Amino acid sequence: MSAATAAASGLALCEACELLCRLPAGGGHAAQCPRCHAALHARKDRSVERTWAFVLAACVCYLPANALPIMTVRSLGKAESDTILGGIIYMFEHGMWPLGLIIFVASFLVPLLKIAILLGLLVSVHLRLRWRPAERTRLYRITLAIGRWSMVDIFAVTILVALVHLGAVASIDAELGAVFFGAVVVLTMLGAESFDPRLLWEPSDGRTS
Repeated sequence: MSAATAAASGLALCEACELLCRLPAGGGHAAQCPRCHAALHARKDRSVERTWAFVLAACVCYLPANALPIMTVRSLGKAESDTILGGIIYMFEHGMWPLGLIIFVASFLVPLLKIAILLGLLVSVHLRLRWRPAERTRLYRITLAIGRWSMVDIFAVTILVALVHLGAVASIDAELGAVFFGAVVVLTMLGAESFDPRLLWEPSDGRTS
């Protein structure tokens, strides 16, 4: 016998102040939180549709983020542009493997895993899978927690652009790849925030809608 859920008990969590509130008997569409007066919803409004939009947009931006140069280094009249993977390879070849490993995990592997996990969660909701909702919820929480750490490469480029301005001797400029990469990070963060993990439990609770 499954435990009673908040939705089945007529309760909803306020998304603004996280107060557990009781929904009106006639439906919760016009309900308001008694503490902060935010609108109450039994589930996040249009959660699946918004998450799909953010994840698909992140997929579109992911390829140019890795194919286009993320920065250009100009030194003594010579310019050299690097993609994310090109910069990682350069660091490994020149003995900077700890930094290269950090950037590989944070700037290449983590965004790819976030997109894959969000896609998997969305598909599982559409198929109403009953397979291990607790483990899928943990995957969602991990995705939500690590979202901001993908910006390590962008922070590094920003610091270098700000510090290295030596005229004709040396300079570093951000390129279009950095814009697409930043878009991937932001879009996956928005996708994780818009997804409602309670949807993962609905098939197990016997809900049909």
